[in-house]
Amino acid sequence: MRVSELVVDASGACARTEVSVGRAFGTFGELLQGALPEAGPEFLVTFPVDLWSEARICLCRAHDRVTVFPPHKKKALAVVRRVMAAAGQVRGAHLELRSDLPEGKGMASSSADLVATARAVAAGLGEVQTPAHIEAVLRGVEPSDGVMYPEVVAFYHREVRLRQRLGQLPPIKVIAHDRGGQVDTVEFNKRRHVFPPEDRFEYARLLARMVEGIRVGDLAEIGRVSTRSAELALRGDPELTLLTLRAACREVEGLGLVLAHSGTMLGVLLPADDPELVAKTAAVRRLTRSEVSVHSSLPRIEVLT
Repeated sequence: MRVSELVVDASGACARTEVSVGRAFGTFGELLQGALPEAGPEFLVTFPVDLWSEARICLCRAHDRVTVFPPHKKKALAVVRRVMAAAGQVRGAHLELRSDLPEGKGMASSSADLVATARAVAAGLGEVQTPAHIEAVLRGVEPSDGVMYPEVVAFYHREVRLRQRLGQLPPIKVIAHDRGGQVDTVEFNKRRHVFPPEDRFEYARLLARMVEGIRVGDLAEIGRVSTRSAELALRGDPELTLLTLRAACREVEGLGLVLAHSGTMLGVLLPADDPELVAKTAAVRRLTRSEVSVHSSLPRIEVLT
């Protein structure tokens, strides 16, 4: 998408010009994350939510190099250069990133920034960027969630490769508890995670159940599988956060739990049309003795630019 607006870089060199815009949604952790049998790769099942990153890029002649704001978003620069190279273009640009997604919480903030950047650059160059194109761009930049796909997917995040498109979720709310701190997802994914054979077989069964649950819109089954994934990931949790949230989930008759496996967020799932959402949010706040936030699953969308 392109818009006309005033864009000024640090030197003040850029006047009113055409700016290209790309957007990408984030996630609330993962509905499922693990590894498959026979030394199969690690995978995740995305939980898209209605929180977004937006990239705005100016490709006008005022820029003799590629810059980004905020300046710490260095990996977005690599994406700009990769998209340009794939299109046979070399030029200066100024990129600005804005996001609803907090960093270091396991909500795919970095992946959303990079996907939005790829879309913005492609729009500015008049190129078409399919999800597969964006996968190829991001591969080698960093591990990525599958937020280039406008639905729930099973995704090999370390390889940045699609396993399976699963479709749309029924509308869901999540009452979110932040366990505190930040997690560097890149560093997290550099670690070697050991999965015993029995766990790998269980993850394969959970994935099959999740695929079927999403296919038929079975919220209860989706919640059960997501809860089990959180339980497997948080075995030995010294802070007993899982026990607290599991008790809160029972208290409010939630569907289950959802975890940011490489982040700090843990939440209680509820149907989006639950008439007692406000009261149940207050109950989770009371039981966790902490502030909570409420997020919505991604509404149905067809095309993102």
